[in-house]
Amino acid sequence: QVSLRKLESAMPGALNLMSFTVFAAGEDEPNVPLNREDLSLYTSPQQKFRYVEPEAGQLEQSVATLRKAAEPYAQWCQGAFGKIKPKVQRVIQFGNDTYAYLKDPPKDFYPRAGVIGAAGVLGLFLGRGSRIKKLIYPAGLVTVSASMYYPERAAAIAKSTGESVYDWALQSYVNIDKILKPEKKAEEKAERKAEESSGAPGQAKP
Repeated sequence: QVSLRKLESAMPGALNLMSFTVFAAGEDEPNVPLNREDLSLYTSPQQKFRYVEPEAGQLEQSVATLRKAAEPYAQWCQGAFGKIKPKVQRVIQFGNDTYAYLKDPPKDFYPRAGVIGAAGVLGLFLGRGSRIKKLIYPAGLVTVSASMYYPERAAAIAKSTGESVYDWALQSYVNIDKILKPEKKAEEKAERKAEESSGAPGQAKP
């Protein structure tokens, strides 16, 4: 402002000859935040990563070896457990049924049980001197006395026992037959060879 005043006082009318450029203030633009990735200085190419499995250590290798070695035993245990599980469940069920029966028995249960027990003791007394008699006499007397009081159950037990004995005998026969078959075949082959060897010279004589 001072210089303009001096210029105007020194050269009157000079300001009228000078041209000025006047800038108008526009509206303030809103400040929009920019991401760092949008700036050219901070852009970086996308990197492609590839997963690389770490090498197994000594501990992992030993564990894998033990696992492979234990697989057959684990499978055998699973098979054995699958076979034993139904039998164990039957025994547990039988125990539960027996407990429920003894918890509220019929009126004449204890006298009958006493008679059956006395029959077993009598069988032990009569079977003295021989192991076979000690097994046969008590079992026979107990079975007879029990069948007198419980004929239906005795018939069912006898039927199931007979089927079990028949299956066991049939299985034993099949196993024995398998064992003896190779011996029979070997004997037949030996007899055939002996016949051929004895018949060959006779044919060569004429």
